[in-house]
Amino acid sequence: MFKPCVVIPNYNHRDAIEATISELQLPIILVDDCSEPEIADFLEQLAAQYQHVQLIRHSHNLGKGGAVMSGLREAQAQGYSHALQVDADGQHDLADVARFLALAEAQPQALITGVPEYDDSVPKARYYARYITHVWVWIETLSTQLQDSMCGFRVYPLASTIDLLNSAKLGQRMDFDIEILVRHYWLGTPIRQVPTQVIYPEQGLSHFRAWQDNWLISKMHTKLFFGMLWRSPKLLWRKHKQAHWSSMAERGSLWGLKLTLLGYRLGGRYLAKLLLYPAIAYFFISGGTTRRASQAFLAKAAAQPASPLPAKPGWKQSFAHFLSFGSASLSRLDAWSQKMTRAEVDFPNKAMLVETLKAKQGAVLLTSHLGHIEMCRALAETEYRTRINVVVLTENANKFNKMLAELNPDSQLNLIHISEFTPDLGIRLAQYVENGELIAIAADRTPADSYGRVNYHEFMGALAPFPQGPFIIAALLRCPVFSLFCMQQQHGRYHLYLEKISDDLGANRKQRQQRIEQASQQYAEQLQYLAIRYPLQWFNFYDFWCPDTQDTVTKG
Repeated sequence: MFKPCVVIPNYNHRDAIEATISELQLPIILVDDCSEPEIADFLEQLAAQYQHVQLIRHSHNLGKGGAVMSGLREAQAQGYSHALQVDADGQHDLADVARFLALAEAQPQALITGVPEYDDSVPKARYYARYITHVWVWIETLSTQLQDSMCGFRVYPLASTIDLLNSAKLGQRMDFDIEILVRHYWLGTPIRQVPTQVIYPEQGLSHFRAWQDNWLISKMHTKLFFGMLWRSPKLLWRKHKQAHWSSMAERGSLWGLKLTLLGYRLGGRYLAKLLLYPAIAYFFISGGTTRRASQAFLAKAAAQPASPLPAKPGWKQSFAHFLSFGSASLSRLDAWSQKMTRAEVDFPNKAMLVETLKAKQGAVLLTSHLGHIEMCRALAETEYRTRINVVVLTENANKFNKMLAELNPDSQLNLIHISEFTPDLGIRLAQYVENGELIAIAADRTPADSYGRVNYHEFMGALAPFPQGPFIIAALLRCPVFSLFCMQQQHGRYHLYLEKISDDLGANRKQRQQRIEQASQQYAEQLQYLAIRYPLQWFNFYDFWCPDTQDTVTKG
């Protein structure tokens, strides 16, 4: 059961504490870390005035970390599952509380932490000094995943956090926020990072002691560094297992396609099949990472209602998964060489796309690596002679374009590689839309860099990152947006699933972010629906649920 509360450590803060308490509607554990008598009396009055506030006191000052730990232990003792830590000085944007808690409820094992977005009130010396800690944390975790370890705006899963407090002696002062986040990372706790506005009030009271706290933080980093050394094999192995999809050996896919293409030219589909399937068997046997990703996905899919898989899929189902990918490669060649007829494809919602194209209106097609999307592109260009511009994140786009031109010189398919969304690219895509052309973007894989942030959506029982970039592009282009999937049916037929997501995601500037979030959620739900029913046509052979390398949850 998700049962959250709020923990607020307080030492001599008075100016913002009442406003903080009055705005928060959750049960609050207010920890008075031995404030001065006048402030202590004021806090007692607040506890009496607000029924949702419980005050606990320290007889002597333990520091911010000590106060937070007292609050967390008390929260668990009272049966709460999660504790939202909020500072008492008014720095945190309480409008983000609902987002933090929604994310914690969706993934109860995760620790949710803020990534500060500062305004001009931040002292420059503090702002730049934080990067010293950032670099040390990256060393201590052997990862750049943690963007900020000093923000005190967090939701802690209490079960794993109290276990951590009981097993390790953590710093009790300003070093606490950093150390507990690093140690959670060491334990493998999922960490979700949420951008949030942070201000420094003009009359704000800071308890940071330049010499003492910097000394404590330096000692903590020394301790964590040596703790990292003996954990380094485990941390490096975890990083290897969680490699971003784009860092995997893409050249194998390219060479496999070249080999298949050679066989296809020399002896048609049968020779291509003879060359392809031994290669599939080789990759299945030697590709431990992709094989484990396949097995993990199939296990998740099998646990969902309406799944056609057995309750516990094994290596046979995984090998069938690989074979399905090989078969899709052959079907791709059939589609690109125009050997497949429209009679083999069911397209019940075709009228929606036809109507758009007849009006010479361009559109965005949100596709995926599920099913046989190449069929959609080939059929559309064959039937409507409309150029389809496919935005891809792979650097091999130019090589694929050359191969496609060799296979079908009349192809209207154009692959566009992007690493970031630039003004020049925006102008080019807008011109395509104005010309009545289609722009296809796969919306199921996050980019390797941070050109766009990610949205996390529930996908088969766990949160998975989805790129926000495709939806931002669609909103900027101000055109109809469709989701499009092509799934192979029995007896070799295909079924096109087309749904309109929006006529114009960017129509209302004030609601644009909300509309983008809703569109992303709608797309994720459609993807999940089809992936459960056609699990062997899922061609993301990597950990789909792995947090993005720039693991940031978008606002919205």
